[in-house]
Amino acid sequence: MAGKAPAALICLSPNAGGMELAALKLAVILSERLPLTMVVKEGSFLHRQATENPDYASLDVETIPFRTTLGPSIIFRARRIVRSRGCRNVIFLGASELKSLYFAFLGLDINLIVRHGTNKSRPKKDPFHRLIYSGVAAHVAISTALAENVRTIVPFGERTRLEVIHPSLSKPVDRTPRPDSDTLRLLHVGRITPGKGLADAMKACGRLDEAGIPFTLDSYGAMAPDYRPHFEALHAALPYRKAVRLNGFTDDIYRQYALHDLFIFPSYGEGFGNVVMEALAHGMITVVYDNTSMRDFRQMGFHIHLVEDRDTDALGGTLLKIARQITEERRKAEENRERARTVFSPEREAAQYLALLR
Repeated sequence: MAGKAPAALICLSPNAGGMELAALKLAVILSERLPLTMVVKEGSFLHRQATENPDYASLDVETIPFRTTLGPSIIFRARRIVRSRGCRNVIFLGASELKSLYFAFLGLDINLIVRHGTNKSRPKKDPFHRLIYSGVAAHVAISTALAENVRTIVPFGERTRLEVIHPSLSKPVDRTPRPDSDTLRLLHVGRITPGKGLADAMKACGRLDEAGIPFTLDSYGAMAPDYRPHFEALHAALPYRKAVRLNGFTDDIYRQYALHDLFIFPSYGEGFGNVVMEALAHGMITVVYDNTSMRDFRQMGFHIHLVEDRDTDALGGTLLKIARQITEERRKAEENRERARTVFSPEREAAQYLALLR
């Protein structure tokens, strides 16, 4: 059990998204190495996943029913859980509930670690937040850009640490050989909504169309209802609209990484690009905007194309350059596979968290 004291991983979010899935994955990784209790909101997506999804059947789960993020339900229930389970370590994913956790842990010897997965815009250095954050032993950011945001936004005590711990892959990479094709097969994964980059990707493909280079662009992700009229008008106006295929959500995206050549993800900002990590690990040529966390991947040693943020002309030019030297690009992308096995391994992520625990 790694010689560490019992821990609680607390995520009280009622939502279903990236942070919640990250909490489940991290709980599984750490529970294999030390006694761990996952604490979630009663009746939430996390509660259902932890009790109904066989991928998380190994987790030891406690629930807290509550209506407000600051109140006796969280304070007394969280305190009872950590005391009864002997937890000296707590990893918290979230934001608002930290107010209640401060009071829950008063007088207890708790090593509190707060994991940050998204940028915060409003500074939290007023006297109240200084009090709330005074019990935090370490902040964990999932990218270097996010670490700078944390340093700017939240208060630090004299002994509070700040660490960058990149996420790991949630499951083994599909090693199926990529089938040959004379058509450049592009892939975009993510919700169809402003800022996730599909509109920019479609526009950039115009350079391929003008050059007579055969291509397809497959999109996998649900469409935001309020964005549909605008997006459908953009799609309908494309002279190459038949090459852009909207496939909706899939729960088997790893298979799609193995069937496509180039991953294009010109998102306007990510805490950490999980889909980018997955694409690199599958040996895909990868093209992203140079913003927020994306530069981390190059600093890790991966071959990745960073394009000036929100410059669709430069994005199209990069696609054209890649298409004209596709053999060399495929070779370099394949070399990313071996590096990913180490850099994105659960063992590496677990070791970094364990180093913060008592």
